[in-house]
Amino acid sequence: MELRHLQHFVAVAEDQHFTRAAERLMVSQSGLSASIRALERELQTPLFVRTTRRVTLTPAGRALLGEAERILAQVRAAHEAVAAVQGVLRGMLALGTEQCIAGVDAARLLAAFRGRYPDVEICLRQAGSAELAEEVAAGRLDLAFAVRTAQADTEQLRAVPLTAEPMTVLCHRSHRLACAGAAVTPEDLGGEVFVDFHPDWGPRRITDAAFAAAGVRRSVALEVNDVHTLLDLVDENLGIAVVPRHFRHKRASLTALPLKDTDESAYETVALLPPPQATSPAARALMALLTGAPEHRGEA
Repeated sequence: MELRHLQHFVAVAEDQHFTRAAERLMVSQSGLSASIRALERELQTPLFVRTTRRVTLTPAGRALLGEAERILAQVRAAHEAVAAVQGVLRGMLALGTEQCIAGVDAARLLAAFRGRYPDVEICLRQAGSAELAEEVAAGRLDLAFAVRTAQADTEQLRAVPLTAEPMTVLCHRSHRLACAGAAVTPEDLGGEVFVDFHPDWGPRRITDAAFAAAGVRRSVALEVNDVHTLLDLVDENLGIAVVPRHFRHKRASLTALPLKDTDESAYETVALLPPPQATSPAARALMALLTGAPEHRGEA
């Protein structure tokens, strides 16, 4: 099995199309098809279901994809490690982050990183914390800034704590809760209309868990995928929101109330990374910039 076969396989799986994958890889379509056939012969099983419009993975192909991505990520990390030993940090930094993550100014951090390591290509994507954890574990991201909602440490993934804070209730200034002006419990919020994020987001998972633990059923009538829309909806008095405490500074017109009977450090920001031996030099360098710690080749 050759690395180029795995590279070709991953490209076709991502594009779900031989022609587009061949164009991206800058190889001939016939050469790409021959490479996939060679891989299928070696594994003695079809990897794709081919139609005139697209290709999809077979069960065997899905099983291979995660392993192929991890192998390619490890090879890339090996090349970058050798370059780092020679005093040059180059290659690519693939970073993921959830929106408005506490304790991390992603734009400023990446600007500082680019200024120090101009030969490293930066790729950034936003997603929910659950998806980001999967991407790091699969080797598709070098690291991600996310919210810890469960024990993240596994053979493929570790969580480095960054900061923690409580959850807060945001409501319109004319809402009954704002008029009362007191801290509230999940029980006090029964029957309210909620604005919240997609279930993949860290704050949503934390809130769902807190209300489930309190035995309070809640209805998320307005589900959004960005912070500003959530704040706009609450600002129009269409519902209330339970969010990390630092969100209260984003909209001064809203009333923020402490949420009692919940963990004071429920919202914990973490950096998700592969195991130390699999962490890329670029990821270690970014973590060193973030924490102010000296950079070490074997850990982050």
